[in-house]
Amino acid sequence: MASPAWAFELAPFKDHLFAYPGIIDSRDGGDRLVVDYREMRDINGRDQVPERRVKRHYVDFAPRRQENPNSIDTPHGEISFVSVGRATGARLVTFYIHGRGGDQKQGVNDYTFGGNFNRIKNLMVRNSSLYVSPDAGALDEAAVERVRYLIAAVLRQAGEARLVLACASAGGAVCHALADDASLVGRMEGIAFLGSYGLDSYFDSAAYRREVPLFLAHGSADSVISFEGIAAFYERVQKTPGYPVRLVRFETGGHGTPIRMTDWRDMINWMLRAG
Repeated sequence: MASPAWAFELAPFKDHLFAYPGIIDSRDGGDRLVVDYREMRDINGRDQVPERRVKRHYVDFAPRRQENPNSIDTPHGEISFVSVGRATGARLVTFYIHGRGGDQKQGVNDYTFGGNFNRIKNLMVRNSSLYVSPDAGALDEAAVERVRYLIAAVLRQAGEARLVLACASAGGAVCHALADDASLVGRMEGIAFLGSYGLDSYFDSAAYRREVPLFLAHGSADSVISFEGIAAFYERVQKTPGYPVRLVRFETGGHGTPIRMTDWRDMINWMLRAG
C-alpha cells in the first residue's frame, strides 16, 4: 500500500455542485452508500441541453491551457490520447478508460455527463497533477497493451507520481488486465469501476495482493450491466479483512449515471487515505 509520505488531499473545486446530493443509506462504516439520484434534478436541472451540454456555472475552462492531444507509437500500434495538467513532476496521474464505442475525446468533453470530466481536469490541474484520457479502441488485448505502454511512458515522464485508474463500463476489461501488472500496481493509489463489473481473476491479481483501494459505482437500474453483479463483487472483496473497498449505488440511476454522478474529489481522497 502507498507510503504515508505520499499522502496529500485534493483541494476543493466546485464541491457544492458535485458532492453527492443526498445519502439514502450508509452501511459498512460508510463504505456502502446509496446515493439519492433523480433524473429531473441531476440531468434536466443540471444540463442546459439534457445529456449534451451542462449549464455554464458547472465548468471552468482554465485547464484548456494545459490540454494536449497527442499520440505515441507502441509495439502494438499507435495510441491517441489527451493529457491535461503537469506532465513532469506530477503528484498524481489519473487515467480514465472509456467503455465500448468511446474514444479519447469522451474523457475530456467539458459539457457532457454533467460537466464531471471538466471537474476531474480542474482537480488534476489545480493539484499539480495530470489527467490522461486515452483511446482504448476495441478494448481487446492489443488495446490493453497499448494502454499499458502509454501508462508506463507517462509515469516515467511524471517522475514519482502515484496512479489512479478509472474504467467505465466495458473499459473494466482494461482495469482488470492492468490489475495484475506488478510494475504498475506498485504505483497505484486506487482503481475505480464506473458502471462496470468484477472478475474472479481479480482475486489472483497483484492489485488484490497489495490491497489497492477499489471504488465501485453503479446505477441501481443499470440495464446493461446489472447492479447485482458489482454488489456481489464488493461483498466478496469485503470478506478480505482490512481490504479498502467502497460501493456507491445511485438509486434509480442507469448505465451512464456513475460517470455523471461520481464525486471525483471524494473518490480520490478516499483512495489517498485508504492507501
